[in-house]
Amino acid sequence: MKVSIITPFYNSKENVLSTIKSVQRQTYTNYEHIIIDDCSPDFDFTFLEHLILDDPRIKLIKRTWNAGPAVTRNRGISEARGKYIAFLDADDLWLEDKLEKQIEFMESEDLSLSYSAYDVIDIDGKSIGFRDVPSSVSYNDLLKSNKIGCLTAIYNKEKLGKVYMPNIGKRQDLGLWLKILRNGTVAKGLNISLAQYRVGGLSLSSNKLGVLKYQWRLYREVEKLDFFSSTYYFIHYAINGIMRKD
Repeated sequence: MKVSIITPFYNSKENVLSTIKSVQRQTYTNYEHIIIDDCSPDFDFTFLEHLILDDPRIKLIKRTWNAGPAVTRNRGISEARGKYIAFLDADDLWLEDKLEKQIEFMESEDLSLSYSAYDVIDIDGKSIGFRDVPSSVSYNDLLKSNKIGCLTAIYNKEKLGKVYMPNIGKRQDLGLWLKILRNGTVAKGLNISLAQYRVGGLSLSSNKLGVLKYQWRLYREVEKLDFFSSTYYFIHYAINGIMRKD
């Protein structure tokens, strides 16, 4: 079962190299790694082109205008050929048995969407936290708190078709999970760390306060919730965010 790994990229040579190496170390080797550059200005792609020559599983797509993470990830989804679609940003890392354990889990449980726990690291790679996950989440669960880290999520394209992210500045990953679960599907998780999430630096979602307005937009504009339902879920989301230590 081939896995298509989607990595959006923008001006991050050092981190993306570490990300690519963490994929190349996977014990599960039947994958394609689609790296989509979101029009990085004056960037030297020589190092990536050399990697592609040495590893044909890597595919580089260069966008001609900067569109942001949602459009960039969606371009990767449109190019994906695997049964499973996974996500890994250019500043995050996978542990070497990530794909092997998670694909085995999805096959044995016949899952449409899965996720795992992950470690939190700083810009120097030092561990500063751990995010555990529940065994399962529903649509309503995710409206209260996003328990699915984008770097751990994998969905089954054969079951769901190609499902795309909403085009908003942040929370587009949560928008995708909600779209998948809206019809009653339940996602299941492995509460073991299979990835490392880097905070600080170029991390798109390290600022908790900065994502609040996008969370509200997600409720109102993407999920089309009424004002009172949006307020109810927004309060839950804000409290959960404040209580999280890392």
